[in-house]
Amino acid sequence: MILPLGSFPTTRMRRNRRDAWTRALVAENALTVSDLIWPVFLCDGRGQRMPVESMPGVVRVSVDLIAEHVAEAAALGIPAVALFPYTPKEQRDAEGSRALDPDNLVCRAARALKAAHPGVGVIGDVALDTYTDHGHDGVLRDGYVDNEETIAVLCRMAVLMAEAGVDIVAPSDMMDGRIGAIRRALDERGLIHTRIMSYAAKYASGFYSPFREAVGSLSALVGDKKTYQMDPANSDEALREVALDIAEGADMVMVKPGLPYLDIVHRVRTAFGVPTFAYQVSGEYAMIMAAVERGWLDKDRAMMEALICFKRAGCQGVLTYFALDAARRLKAG
Repeated sequence: MILPLGSFPTTRMRRNRRDAWTRALVAENALTVSDLIWPVFLCDGRGQRMPVESMPGVVRVSVDLIAEHVAEAAALGIPAVALFPYTPKEQRDAEGSRALDPDNLVCRAARALKAAHPGVGVIGDVALDTYTDHGHDGVLRDGYVDNEETIAVLCRMAVLMAEAGVDIVAPSDMMDGRIGAIRRALDERGLIHTRIMSYAAKYASGFYSPFREAVGSLSALVGDKKTYQMDPANSDEALREVALDIAEGADMVMVKPGLPYLDIVHRVRTAFGVPTFAYQVSGEYAMIMAAVERGWLDKDRAMMEALICFKRAGCQGVLTYFALDAARRLKAG
């Protein structure tokens, strides 16, 4: 608790708010371009830029355009991009087998990005929901996602990504024990420098629908993900999940979604002091953009205010669809 150090009128809290330069001097947190990670959606074909209807300003881009697409982000100094593939219905199956294709969208895009922009980090999502015809993050057995079978596939998927040039594998599946298994699989292949960003506290949220549209999973999803993603009512459970993932070898952890779960971010950072990230998910982005399009919010103000909230809560960085716009704003001063 911070006790008052004076009283009015000797102490006037508004003095330090009077001028822009004073506000800058006493600001407790700062947002920089280095705090931003840009999620990028991939699609098949050539010369493709396919708008995501529920996410104004967001597109799916074909691999032949990925280097060009990321060029401005690289020039602005955005440190990393996260890749997510759009898989149409006809290319999905029950086992998510396309995840293990060394020439799938993520692997091809990773190779292209490391060749064109070697200084930009590449993050690969390790989960099967973008490949399965049932939309779940793992292998279904009798209507239940099998933990061990799924982990075996995820390990192969992570190794494949790392060999293609992905710098950080990011398991978003929420299977028990998958971080340790993936770390062992990577190390056994000599991929000791590949980092793991664990989606350690990922909630069964209603804010993911636009993302599921973007990757082709919205209509595919059978049932819900409440047997493996976390209950939004729980907070202590998130700390247990994070503790387990750190013990198993996670290099950094993530809380997802973002703004509705800043209390979790703060608790994780305070309890563990490890690199902590949050994902400002598609639903958060879509809500802001819907209000902007209706003239109810100023885009820049809402965007920048939301992002500084992540820093105030304790985030080292934020995965956000606003990354490019925010970086432009920050560079402009």
